[in-house]
Amino acid sequence: MMIKTGFSRCLVLAATTAIMLTGCGSLGTPEPYAKAGRAADAPPASSAPASEWRPQSGPEPGQESGQESGQEPEGRPPAPPVPPPPDAGAQPPPDADASPPPGSMPGSAPPPDSDPPGSAPPSVRSAPMGDPDAYRRWGLDRPLEVPPPPPAGKPLLGPPGPQRAAVPPLVRRVPTNDRVVFVTIDDGIEKDPRFVKQARDLGLPFTAFLTDNVIGDQYGYFDQLRRLGNPMENHTLTHPSLAGMNYDDQVREICGQQDILRNRFGRQPRLFRPPYGEYDETTLHAAASCGIQTVVLWRAEMETHGLAYRSGGELRPGDIILAHFRGPEQLEGQSMTDMITSLVRAIQAQGFTIGRLEDYV
Repeated sequence: MMIKTGFSRCLVLAATTAIMLTGCGSLGTPEPYAKAGRAADAPPASSAPASEWRPQSGPEPGQESGQESGQEPEGRPPAPPVPPPPDAGAQPPPDADASPPPGSMPGSAPPPDSDPPGSAPPSVRSAPMGDPDAYRRWGLDRPLEVPPPPPAGKPLLGPPGPQRAAVPPLVRRVPTNDRVVFVTIDDGIEKDPRFVKQARDLGLPFTAFLTDNVIGDQYGYFDQLRRLGNPMENHTLTHPSLAGMNYDDQVREICGQQDILRNRFGRQPRLFRPPYGEYDETTLHAAASCGIQTVVLWRAEMETHGLAYRSGGELRPGDIILAHFRGPEQLEGQSMTDMITSLVRAIQAQGFTIGRLEDYV
């Protein structure tokens, strides 16, 4: 089994009227996007050498080189040189995949969720309410345990100081001691109406990262899931590999989807997942210019035959899990609801429950 990458699992079968993916693949070509003033935000060239400012991209112990790490995958031409961003001598934000004790920045409040006026605060929306007797209908041995209360202050994901505000921090695993993990579901290819009922019945908290060109005019399906308490976050317009793309094109992909999601759901997304987990310095600056506050990667992925891990062989507190909106054609005959049932069973078997990612980041 392989963790989702941009070179070994991604296959695209393009037709003139539809897109079908068997894995996480490229989802088309960028749509035109014009936003006045975006070009002026491009990071200027600097005299400092580029090597002084690198996003943390080295593999964890046990991780294959280049897997979901920001490195260029094998077989892809090297990216053109990227001008160093401002404050090139500053250290990049660390990938929050360590296990420091939870804590918040002294004197700081969690960033606002930018939800529509009148929305319930995050502490109220921390987990959808489910039917306590519905778990049997979905093949589970027991209902989902209620997640612990959200932390009073969100854990620190980047270093203190000015460099923390320059670009969003990266996170694969939330620093927490709670026996809680976080489910994220990408793209939006499958739109199984039974999954809406399953998510409602189980009270399943998850975060969706949506790609516009596989959703088209079917945002209403995802609005049903959003109304259950599950945030809809940014996964670009067309799902390209961003690493190596120029600044304006990256801004177009990220800001374009920001605008669509804000217009559709009345909420400015705070979180962003780069397709394939591939990013570079330019990606982080483009995301910052679009209002992104955290770049979310993952430590475990739900594949057809079970969970696969970036390192180790089990879940840890705070792990972020990647899944996809997929159907029988991509899941070897399984439905979306079959896949979610298998995922929940695996999480429960390891003694965890599922929390709401936005309560922690």
